Amino acid sequence: MLPLQLIDSFLLNYNIGQALLLVFILTTVGALPLKSRRILGVNAVVFGLIFLLTPQSLAKPHYMFLGIALLIVGPILYVTGNR
Repeated sequence: MLPLQLIDSFLLNYNIGQALLLVFILTTVGALPLKSRRILGVNAVVFGLIFLLTPQSLAKPHYMFLGIALLIVGPILYVTGNR
């Protein structure tokens, strides 16, 4: 378990949009070995909603556009996935 001061000192250098983008990339890379488009689609939709609901005072506006793109791509990935 990481100490709270280490996490806090890491997050002080970045805004919340950059931290969320890092978590999105890590969860996507973590889901790749499962070889399931449905899981990647759900991941994209969830992070799309998170990026859209993040206040613009905490993150730059281009993260909102990333959220819109993920909300478009996510359902497409989910529907094209095998059962």
